[in-house]
This record gives sequence, C-alpha cells and structure tokens, in this order.
Amino acid sequence: MNFKQKTSLALAAIALTASNFAAAQTTLLNVSYDVAREFYKDVNTAFIANYKKTTGKDIKIDQSHAGSSAQARAVNDGLEADVVTMNTTTDVDFLASTGVVAKDWAKKFPSNAAPTSSTMLFLVRNGNPKGIKDWDDLIKPGVQVVVVNPKTGGNGRMAYLAAWGQVRKKGGTDAQAQDFVSKLYKNVPILAKGGRDATSVFLQRNIGDVLITFESEVVSVDKEFGAGKVDAIHPGISIVAENPVAVVERTVAKKGTAEQARAYLNFLYTDEGQEIAAKHAIRPSNPTILKKYASTFKPITLFRAEEFFGSFAEAQKVHFNDGGQFDKLYTVK
Repeated sequence: MNFKQKTSLALAAIALTASNFAAAQTTLLNVSYDVAREFYKDVNTAFIANYKKTTGKDIKIDQSHAGSSAQARAVNDGLEADVVTMNTTTDVDFLASTGVVAKDWAKKFPSNAAPTSSTMLFLVRNGNPKGIKDWDDLIKPGVQVVVVNPKTGGNGRMAYLAAWGQVRKKGGTDAQAQDFVSKLYKNVPILAKGGRDATSVFLQRNIGDVLITFESEVVSVDKEFGAGKVDAIHPGISIVAENPVAVVERTVAKKGTAEQARAYLNFLYTDEGQEIAAKHAIRPSNPTILKKYASTFKPITLFRAEEFFGSFAEAQKVHFNDGGQFDKLYTVK
C-alpha cells in the first residue's frame, strides 16, 4: 500500500469516526419564553457537564426563545422541540389539548411540573424620576407603561392578572379591578411582542416610564445594558408566576430522546439547577435554596391565580381569548 492509499484510508477513518460521533451525540431543543435565554444558557452548560459525568455521553442543547404563546403555537405547528419550558400553564395546556405533550403533563415532574417561579415587578429609569412606588402610580396622568401583549406572551398575561388581582387582594371588587386595569392600559403607548422585546422598547427605543416584567429581568438588564440603567421597584402585591415544563411527547417518540429530555428537565430540580435559577433572580421551588437567596427575593405579598380567577385556563377564557375582557378594554394603537 503506497503513501497516498494510506493517507486516503486514514482520512476515511477520521471521517467515519467524526460521523459516528455526530450520530451518537444527542441534540435536544428547548423551546422557551423570551426572557429565559440567559438562564438556560447557564443551565445548558451545567447540564451538559453533568450528563457527561454521570453517563459518559455527550449531549448538545439548542434553545429557542420568543413570546411564550407564539412558541407554543410554533411547537404545535411542527417545530420539533424535545422540551418546552414556559412561563404560564395555559401555553402547556394548549399543547396538551392537541396531543403534543401528555394530558397529565403537570404530574410528570415535582411541584406541578414547575421547578421555578417568578413574579411581576416594575423597572424604572435610574433615579426613578416619576416616583413610582406601587400599582396606583401606574395609572397617574403622564405615566407611560410598557407591557407585553397578553395575547402573545405569558409575561403580558401575568402583568395583566397581577394588576387585576392586586385590586382584589386589597378587598376590591371585580368591577373595581376592571376599572383599574382599564386605566392602566390607557397609559400603555405600545404592546411588546415578548418580554425581551418589551425591554428593548423601554431601554433601546427609550419609550415609557415604567416596564412591568418578570423579576428575573433585572439581572438580564444589568448584564446586557450595564448596571445602573434601571431601578427595580417591588410592588406591595404581585402574582405567583410558575414556570411549567414538559416533555414534547410527539418529538421524543420520533427521535428516541425521551430519556434525555426527562433528564434535562429533572436537572432543573437539582440543587445545581436551583442555584442557577436563584442567581438569575428566578425563584427556586426548593425552599432551602429560596431562603438562602432571601436578599435577592424581596418581600412581596403574593397571590395565586386560583385565588381570584379560578385557574389560568379560566382566566384565559374570560380575559385573553378573542372577545374577552382584554379586547374590551384595550384598543391597539
């Protein structure tokens, strides 16, 4: 065998090895909500290392982020996600109703398949020039509020429900809550498509005096735009926003990735996964780790959607479906 033949065989062997490695390496796609991208970048790095250590196998995680409702529709329409990690149960329930995820998805993992949660707070410009302290300040004349469209993103639905529910939590009626929310949305100059779009509207386009968003966005803003751009205002009352997760049964059955998908979601419940969440100002479901980061999670009186809306599914029907309360009180500008 001459040198040329030996070289050709060696190159072929290298190519075959690379091909076999690529075929052996599993790739998962996590389809998630808009403002979770930095969190999942860190989760993915940690999970890949953990998976290699515990199984001896390589794995790759791809991620996709946009408004949660838009993401759910994309998965339903054929986007081959292995897992979905959303910010409202209604988006996962939608996928369950079409058979994309299991009907009993909420029983597949601990804490109703919500390894983490968040709540809604306000971001204001450095120094808080409008003196925003609580919800009532958002309906004052001359205050512009940036929020996500509740029909396209869970961030927006949580903001709306938090605004409505805080009136009820203080003893108000649904009529009073409706009046408050109507006044609030009269101060909304633009509806953003998703959480990160809302942040861009607020900081890059310089629109609005206050941004209603998830608690975790404070950390993301400081990292992306630099510390000191915004002040975080914690209202006296806000909503519990659970972050539900589910395996996309349709995809994993096709790809044979059910075991890896479950391992990935289970990692979110480990101490390491919970610590990563806390460092991103996302509330861990583990009470010990949550307590450890008490300085990050300021005291807020929290209520659950079930307290005033029956369930997220019922809230979706009454408030956010076409012709619902939101359509009645807000006209797209």
